[in-house]
Amino acid sequence: MPGTEVGDLSDRAQDVLKLLIEHYIREGQPIGSRTLAKGSALQLSAASIRNVMADLEDMGLVSSPHTSAGRIPTVQGYRLFVDSLLTVRRLQGEEVGEFRRSSGSMRTRTVSSRPLPSSSRSSPTLRGSS
Repeated sequence: MPGTEVGDLSDRAQDVLKLLIEHYIREGQPIGSRTLAKGSALQLSAASIRNVMADLEDMGLVSSPHTSAGRIPTVQGYRLFVDSLLTVRRLQGEEVGEFRRSSGSMRTRTVSSRPLPSSSRSSPTLRGSS
């Protein structure tokens, strides 16, 4: 549902949504309740997580690609995550060095400066019906 705000969610629902989106970003696959129950510090059963996920789906924050799949975040779910649930931490020294190395290698890449074929440069011709 558009307009859902973090205050509309229980703490439990916020935790499940945040964890689901973090897993989905990392894995790129629909996330099931059992996966969230096993690999998290939520201290909730898979059944409890399923109930929360059903509520999140009713709110339009997650969806299920098909009946037997786990859930994936919707655009509204991502928006709520970015606006209210995302936590950012300062990079550690080693991480800063890795980022600088990887971004430095990106700067050295060049884009081809070959001209476009002449057909790409010409403007399209409109033909009217006479």
